[in-house]
Amino acid sequence: MKITILAVGKVKEPFYRDAAAEYVKRLGRYVKLEIIEVADEKTPDHAGGQEAALIREKEGARLERRIPQQAYVIALAIEGKQLDSVELSEKIQRLGVSGESHIVFVIGGSLGLSPAVLKRADFLLSFSRMTFPHQLMRVILLEQVYRSFRIIQKEPYHK
Repeated sequence: MKITILAVGKVKEPFYRDAAAEYVKRLGRYVKLEIIEVADEKTPDHAGGQEAALIREKEGARLERRIPQQAYVIALAIEGKQLDSVELSEKIQRLGVSGESHIVFVIGGSLGLSPAVLKRADFLLSFSRMTFPHQLMRVILLEQVYRSFRIIQKEPYHK
C-alpha cells in the first residue's frame, strides 16, 4: 500500500519538521509513504469571503493536479466524520483489503480546502471541530497513520 500526504504549504518550524520526520521514519516499515507539498497563497489577515474563496480555489487547483486518478482520497475537513484511532485503522485496513493500493490524505491551507477538492474526496475526515495549524495537523495525521498501522499489525502502542 502507498500513502501520500498532499499538503498546502511547507512545514517551517523545526520542531514540527523533526516530529514529522520521526513518524515518516517509523512508517517506513509498514507502508510506502510520500509527502507532497504544494505552494500556499499569501493570505491577508482580514481576507473577505470572495478573496478567501479565490485563495482556496488557487490552492485547490494545485492540489487537484497532484491527486492520482485511481487514488482513494481522504480530505481533512472540519465537517468530515470523526473517527477514533481504532476506527481509522479499520478504515485503512478495509481499503487495503478491498483493493485500494493508494490512499491520499489531503491537508488544506490556512483557509481550508476548495469545494472542488472536497467534491473529489472519497471520504471527509475530521480530527476535531477545532482548528489546528496545518503544520501541526501534518504531525497529528502522521502519528495517527502510524498508530493505525501498529493497530493493524496488532503491535502494542500506548493509549
